[in-house]
Amino acid sequence: MLAPVAVFAGFAALAGWALMRNDPDTLPSTMIGREAPAVGDTTLPGKVQLTDDMLRQPGVKLVNFWASWCPPCRAEHPTLTELSGRLPVYGVDLKDPEGAAMGFLSGHGDPFAALATDPRGRTAIEWGVTAPPETFIIDGTGRVLYRHVGPLVREDYTERFLPELEKALAAE
Repeated sequence: MLAPVAVFAGFAALAGWALMRNDPDTLPSTMIGREAPAVGDTTLPGKVQLTDDMLRQPGVKLVNFWASWCPPCRAEHPTLTELSGRLPVYGVDLKDPEGAAMGFLSGHGDPFAALATDPRGRTAIEWGVTAPPETFIIDGTGRVLYRHVGPLVREDYTERFLPELEKALAAE
């Protein structure tokens, strides 16, 4: 007789917990607080190769997973260009033909201080990327502080990403 009441109470507690989370639509990243994974050893022609050592240099930096075939990546590109004036923005081009990626950067501008390519998606898997665009805030020791899923635009940028970036810069 008490079993249905216990099951209902358990369900209600679980539902209440889910509703009280900060952002119930976001999957938590296992990378937060951990050292940034390797970024690979390939880049686009004429571009600076992103290296693991760059991620461990002093100062806050961003790592953005993007692709020319990704419409949200196009939408966030002006934001990345603006941010590149404040701090290093590194890019990882995900599953993109070389010509398409080069055309995108020449047509829209290149905000990336250095680039890596990820033609098979192995680097993205190591970072826990589900789909581009995703942007990571990295501290001066190469530790992941924050993961932002989706484009850096509108309220998502101002209300979720920017406060985390400001917090990271203040802690520097």
